[in-house]
Amino acid sequence: MSIKKRILYSQLFVLLLIASKSSFAQQKQYIPALVGFYNLENLFDTINQPEVNDEDFTPDGANLYTPTVYLDKLGKLEEVISQIGTDVSPDGLAVLGCAEIENESVLRDLAAKPGLKKRNYQVVHFNSPDERGVDVGLLYNPRYFKVISSSSLYVPLKDSDGKPRYTRDILYVHGLLQGESFHIFVNHWPSRRGGEQASAPGRALAASVARAHIDSIFKTEPDAKIILMGDLNDDPVSPSVTKVLGAKTDQSKVRRSELFNPWNAYYKDGIGTLAYNDAWNLFDQIIVSQSFLEKDQEGFFLQRAEIFKREFMLQTSGRYKGYPKRTYDFSIYMGGYSDHFPTYLILLKEKK
Repeated sequence: MSIKKRILYSQLFVLLLIASKSSFAQQKQYIPALVGFYNLENLFDTINQPEVNDEDFTPDGANLYTPTVYLDKLGKLEEVISQIGTDVSPDGLAVLGCAEIENESVLRDLAAKPGLKKRNYQVVHFNSPDERGVDVGLLYNPRYFKVISSSSLYVPLKDSDGKPRYTRDILYVHGLLQGESFHIFVNHWPSRRGGEQASAPGRALAASVARAHIDSIFKTEPDAKIILMGDLNDDPVSPSVTKVLGAKTDQSKVRRSELFNPWNAYYKDGIGTLAYNDAWNLFDQIIVSQSFLEKDQEGFFLQRAEIFKREFMLQTSGRYKGYPKRTYDFSIYMGGYSDHFPTYLILLKEKK
């Protein structure tokens, strides 16, 4: 090979090497954060509290809810929560909203389980006046999330005769996720007891309470990072979600200070988080503000939404075959996890 050709090949090699390094350098790296929600299906302690409707969930109650059952229930929930999102982040969920908990102590007992203890989850909780004796709460990893303030939002539900019918309060938490301001609303809207249409006004009312507080935030922070999560007892296409809450399912149509619901595609494909009469519903939703949709930004953006579903969480026989493996079938202990699957969001932020 001539000297000229050698020089030419050397120059080409150097140019290719520079181009390769430049391409590698342009590949962005991201920091993940996981935000989830899980209906824990009647996570009661075993102590009979006079002010709480918990008699069935005591050792002498209809469910024979003994300390052995309680500890088994905690272990089952620990098994699920400890695995959510660990393929993305070894520490799993930074924030987890929870529904159907009796009090703060049951969340603390859950956080103390061996599979979760190393994460040092902290608790935000307020007692609700709910007639079933269940509340919502928040677990958060202080390594990633710092609470600034929190409050309980009352839902003034009433019966047809005008008397109060007490339901779950909405939990509002303002905090910093890895230094970025987040507003989180944890919900468990009124059930469909009495029929979907007859009970719809209760869920619309709960949605309006949440929406009013969201609007008050948007007035001063039009680009606020807002996350509304919960067991809404309605699907992504229900009026309480699309009209009252105003959550849009088409990302391209979401404008500033509006909400986006990432669960519609799952729902349209017949994928849900709970099943009833061989039909799937997607009640467990996590809805975000428009400020999460722009990927070219300094803060966190929405990468994708996931339903956490594993084989061990499924009922394998009987009338609930293929459904989430529940804790009880009426008063018979099934040794399951929950009658709902948990949901979570994967958020990403560019690593500088």
